[in-house]
Amino acid sequence: MIARVVSGRLHYAWIVAAVTFVTLLAAAGTRATPGVLIVPLQHDFGWNRAEISAAVSINLVLFGLIGPFAAAFMARFGIRRVVLGALLTIAVGVGLTTVMTNLVELYLLWGVVVGVGAGCMASVLAAVVANRWFVARRGLLVGVLTAAGATGQLIFLPVLASEVVTVGWRWASLTVAGALLLAVPLVFLFLRDKPADVGLRAYGATEEEAPAATGNPFATALQGLGLAVGSGAFWLLAGSFFICGATTNGLIGTHLIPAAMDHGIAEVTAASLLAVIGVFDIVGTIGSGWLTDRFDSRWLLFWYYGLRGLALLLLPFVLGSSFLGLIVFIVFYGLDWVATVPPTVALATSIFGKQRGPMIFGWIFAAHQFGAAMAAFAAGALRTWLGDYQVTFISAGLLCLIACGLVIRIAREPTEVARPPRLVEAPAGY
Repeated sequence: MIARVVSGRLHYAWIVAAVTFVTLLAAAGTRATPGVLIVPLQHDFGWNRAEISAAVSINLVLFGLIGPFAAAFMARFGIRRVVLGALLTIAVGVGLTTVMTNLVELYLLWGVVVGVGAGCMASVLAAVVANRWFVARRGLLVGVLTAAGATGQLIFLPVLASEVVTVGWRWASLTVAGALLLAVPLVFLFLRDKPADVGLRAYGATEEEAPAATGNPFATALQGLGLAVGSGAFWLLAGSFFICGATTNGLIGTHLIPAAMDHGIAEVTAASLLAVIGVFDIVGTIGSGWLTDRFDSRWLLFWYYGLRGLALLLLPFVLGSSFLGLIVFIVFYGLDWVATVPPTVALATSIFGKQRGPMIFGWIFAAHQFGAAMAAFAAGALRTWLGDYQVTFISAGLLCLIACGLVIRIAREPTEVARPPRLVEAPAGY
């Protein structure tokens, strides 16, 4: 009844988009937490940065690997059920970290439990919602939903860093768990799986959508991967997104705060720097969504990776020594922190089709998280070995320049994979 009354004034797709935005914003606390906790855990338990970074790597790998299966589960069981399960799983995992006593528990809770739950709240959710609920303004919507992570980072980082300094890191973990639980009733009451549930078509649609696959979600996700690996475009997208993950979540998202602290910058100030990056990321990602609706996604990605690479090459020479240089880094790096997502989603949809696009983007996003996991661990290990992050930052900048060459080679023509998927029958009793 609520859906029908609201839809008379405003298409219900925008209500779904708003709920998804708030949910992703609440889940962003799990992305903000690792960088804030590395040094406190090091002091509290005596673990080195390589050991702590290994837990973050496990989290990031699962965060990405779960994505394509999450997309298939959303097609099979609905968006709302999957999101509710993910919120509760992350909240339990984060909450239990307050009573952990050893590295195994850190790896199990923050690595496995939180990683699995967060995998269902990744960019795949934005892609599924955008493709299912929107025809018009799809690129803009992906940009807005992706910006939710930056908005959450802006909100959470200073708060969590302040709590770590004043009342301890355990209160920071409880704050993240509480924010996730607050999103649960909102999702339960207002999130809907598809436009037909409220008697509507997708926003901007002129005809009915083809039914989604309803078979075994594990088989559906693996079938999508099997078809995608034969496409050169898939490997170019996955390779460039691997570099994207390595140079965002894995490196800057995890290690910028401890790197700044190495140069004498206070933890709250360092967290605020990362939050300011989030401010520019909101502008950059929403702007990227607008541009994706109007320009060639390949050239957008070329410029995004190029500017990011130059910013990362600048960072080791200005961190702790040049305030003006640090501001330049924050602006240019922040504007394309995750601006790569809307054009990458658009390319996956145009090449592999609307039905398979979100699922195959899930596998592309898995490559993103493998890159993030590699960088998170490697940066921690190199910091332990060399005593600073200079080599890591320079290597990341050079990787971004390689990504420029990859994305410009992507062909935009649809592939055989873009044909409507053949339904995969679930085993009896599934």
